[in-house]
Formats: sequence, structure tokens, C-alpha cells
Amino acid sequence: MAKEANTDEINRCRLILTANVGSVNSEDLIIAARAGDVASIILYSKDCEPHVFETYCKDVTPALQEANSAVLIADDTQVFGRSGADGLFVEKEKPKLEDMVARFSPQNIVGCGNIKARHNALEIGELKPDFIFFGKLGGDIKPEAHPKNVKLAEWWAELVEIPGIAMGGNKLNSVIEVAATGIDFVALEQAIFLKGDIAKNIVEVNALLDEHAPCLDEDDE
Repeated sequence: MAKEANTDEINRCRLILTANVGSVNSEDLIIAARAGDVASIILYSKDCEPHVFETYCKDVTPALQEANSAVLIADDTQVFGRSGADGLFVEKEKPKLEDMVARFSPQNIVGCGNIKARHNALEIGELKPDFIFFGKLGGDIKPEAHPKNVKLAEWWAELVEIPGIAMGGNKLNSVIEVAATGIDFVALEQAIFLKGDIAKNIVEVNALLDEHAPCLDEDDE
């Protein structure tokens, strides 16, 4: 889930974007990807028709990839295949995760979301996904990250090598608390797309992470 350009030296928590295709304009999404370091973008649909979701993903994926952001499609293997995306994000179809990992990994990214408890996280981890996501897509309804997700992220970062993502809040500076857990990635949506200038928001988040996020390689130095 890493950008190909200018990311070799980034050894702190990185930004991931989630985007409900029914509410995030595709042009805005491309602006965000081009504005600064965005490791990956997870595309999902809450209420739009399947054909609308597929068309959106097919149209936007090449531009996002050109901006060096990996594109993940949530819970739709057909759209994943047709869009040329980099991987799958499994949230609603967790019972099928083992099959999806076997079918698509390691050629493609396969990760799992909506992790709510430690035992659940460990069970998912045994299936060897590429990452696990603490939080729910569209769950950034409060200014700060959900306390449960923050605690799970801290526990996971200390215990497990599989990369983790934690959902932030709908304020840009919510990334500070999430990054402090030592987790690999912080996900934002509303904070980027619903408030202020999108490009400036991306720049500000990366500046906050540069300033506050701990080095993830400290144990190796």
C-alpha cells in the first residue's frame, strides 16, 4: 500500500483515505491523491447502485494509481477485477476472507476491516491478510477517533507484525492520537472531503504526521 515515489524514507504512520462513492466526488478524490502522500484509497458504496459503483471505480482507479496511491475495492470481487484496482478490502464478507486471501494474495492486496475486539483481530490475523483495519468504513462521525479503535491499534502495533490501520475522526488533528499508538496507517474521510480545501487538508495531515508520529523503525535502529 505504498506510493512508489518519494516514500522510501517515510518510516512513520501514513495516511489512507476511505471514500464512499455516493458522497465523495471523483474529481475531489483525484485532487486528494495528487496533493501529497496517500498510501492507499479504499473505495466503498453505502447506497448507490452496483453499476454506478463499478463505473466510478473503473473511471477513477487509473488516475489514483498514477498518483501513486494503491486502490482497494470494498467487498466486491467483480468490481475489483474489472476496475484494475490493486486489492480488496473485506468488511461485510469476513467469512470469505480465507478464500479471498487464497485466490488473490500475494499478487494483490487483501485486507480486512470492521475489527471490534482482540479475539476477532487474532482470528483474522491467523488468515494472513495483508492488513487489518480497526474501525468501520464511514465510522468517522465524531471529531476524535473512537477510543476502542485507538486501544486496539496500540495493542496490535505492539503485538503483531501484520500492518494495521485505524480509523481517525472527522478532525484533521485526530491523526496525532492514532499515530501515537504506533500503528502503520491512519484512515480519514470526512476530515479530508467535507471540511476546507482538500489539497490543503492532505498537506496538513502529512505535516502533522511528520511532526508527531513516532518512527516505526526505532526498534531496528
